Amino acid sequence: MTEASSNAEAAQAQWAREQFQKANRFLAEKGIIPNKVMVAESRYFAPYVAVWKIAATRPHKAVYWVISGDLPTDLVSADAAKDAREVLRHFSLAWHLKAENLIQNGLRDDTQKQYAGLLISRAESLFAMYQDEKIWQQA
Repeated sequence: MTEASSNAEAAQAQWAREQFQKANRFLAEKGIIPNKVMVAESRYFAPYVAVWKIAATRPHKAVYWVISGDLPTDLVSADAAKDAREVLRHFSLAWHLKAENLIQNGLRDDTQKQYAGLLISRAESLFAMYQDEKIWQQA
């Protein structure tokens, strides 16, 4: 292993740790206490997106998909998607709908315009990742 590849692996591992911490903070803000990460089902594609399957103990026992990275952190019940690939499609569709609702209700300020634009942009990126067979063969 070369020094460059070792540095790249270390940077990827650091990014993944940061995204995991971000996902846990997000859950805590929602009042959800994580118990266990299902590592085999979780995926990350540094520096863009991490998808974590996390079991929680509180407020009740439940399992969630949590997404973090260069996009809004979000969560959904594990029942919404069978695997990490499907959860990217789920968030893509959900974020398109959310952006459309914001637009239909009238964007009141620049912050809402920027947020709607961000949702659309990231939704399109997630859908492209969902469709990309190459990245799922490696995952």
